[in-house]
Amino acid sequence: MRTLRSLVLITVDCLREDHVGFSGYDRKTTPFLDALASESRVMRNAIVAGAPTYYSFPAIMASRYPLSLGRDVIGLAPDETSLATVLKELGYPTAAFLAGNPYLSPRFGYDAGFDTFQDFLDAGSSALPSNGGGSGMRGRLNRRLADLCHKLGPAGSIYDELYFQYCQRLSANPDTTLDTLRRFPAADVIMDHATAWLGGITDGPFFLWLHFMDTHSPYYPSEKSLELNGNSTFDASRARYVNSFWNRSDLTARRLERHRGEIIALYDAGIRWVDAQIARLVDTLRQLNLWDSTIMAVTADHGEEFLDHGGRYHSPSKVTEELVRVPLLMRVPGMKNTEPAKGTFSLIHLAPTLLEGIGATVPADFRGRSHWPMLQDNKDWEGEAIIECVSGCNNPFLAGNRLAPRILGIREDRYKLTVDFSSSSEQLFDLSRDPRELHPLPPSQEKSVRHRLLQRARQHVGDSLRSRNPDHRLAAQLRDLQLEWANSSVRIPD
Repeated sequence: MRTLRSLVLITVDCLREDHVGFSGYDRKTTPFLDALASESRVMRNAIVAGAPTYYSFPAIMASRYPLSLGRDVIGLAPDETSLATVLKELGYPTAAFLAGNPYLSPRFGYDAGFDTFQDFLDAGSSALPSNGGGSGMRGRLNRRLADLCHKLGPAGSIYDELYFQYCQRLSANPDTTLDTLRRFPAADVIMDHATAWLGGITDGPFFLWLHFMDTHSPYYPSEKSLELNGNSTFDASRARYVNSFWNRSDLTARRLERHRGEIIALYDAGIRWVDAQIARLVDTLRQLNLWDSTIMAVTADHGEEFLDHGGRYHSPSKVTEELVRVPLLMRVPGMKNTEPAKGTFSLIHLAPTLLEGIGATVPADFRGRSHWPMLQDNKDWEGEAIIECVSGCNNPFLAGNRLAPRILGIREDRYKLTVDFSSSSEQLFDLSRDPRELHPLPPSQEKSVRHRLLQRARQHVGDSLRSRNPDHRLAAQLRDLQLEWANSSVRIPD
């Protein structure tokens, strides 16, 4: 019988692949992980199966494409096999500490298989973006005045600016700190709980999943992380102003560019704090004599846009590289001097690869395949990544939001095809010549590549329909109806 290893899975919300040192970023955001890369395998082309969070994690945790149970199904289905349920059945102690993302909650099935599951949502955190404006009398008055001014040409922009500055002065508070502004538990809070749980591990392998939100908007890093990144003069007042400015819907990308550098500095400071806490975790594992038998994977659910294509944040309206390409570092005991893997690696393959790595059997219903033998032999591979989401589904808590047309991406090492079902249009990019995806190839070029990738897109949609698990789909739909019923204010007489 094989000796099973422990597994630590770390996911960082919104973490871009090109903002970590082990992928070549020039700012020192990940000094600890950079050092750890020498005993790890780094995937240079790790691609999510969907974005944002609610379209990414079915692949990470259950090796399933996000829309394969239907566009109306979000999260994991009841009784669906996942990384956690497999390890729970093997007798692993399992724990998850997740920093307040409402899409990673029991509501969407992510507690299945965990002995300890803490999502920190009781503190009122929310990953939903705030658009401001207000719903009270002041908000209604502002909207009426804004509508009137916008009918008068340039007066609209002047009013928007004056109202923004007025709101900033009105909400100014000299006692405000970065900690009070932060909407999610910081990485050190998550790590406090994780290390306390690890202290109770006495024998045998374990599974620990940590999800950090320090890089999620609004960007309010800890003061210590700003000091580590050399931004100690960035106070709470300035951070609040910059975040409010960045969230404005009345500005063009050109005007938003003014504070882009400061926003990125805040975002990078969040990465640095996560890196520091991962170092703390590894120290704990070493002290408990658990490190030498533990595989650790560090990745993200999606990236973040900083005007790369004129947008911000990570709305499901595109599958561009800054949103779908994420870091992936797999630390394996005894692995030394490995070269970064260059082949495209879809995160749908992550769970089966980790299971084989720790010595467990990969479930037959996982859609991904293990790359463990190639990682062991330090070999590259050729492959593709399929990315899918529902265009404009910014709030999956609203069932109607889930049923818009899909966006589909087929990404290879060199070429990437995106298909927008709402407009029946597609774009083909040559990533070797145009890594930023700014210049789609004209239809007259690379016809054979375009045809091949379109065929693959059709095949994927067809495979999703043919392989759909009706029991899982029905169970997920029933769960949604039960939750709607429980939250409904309508009372049916006995």
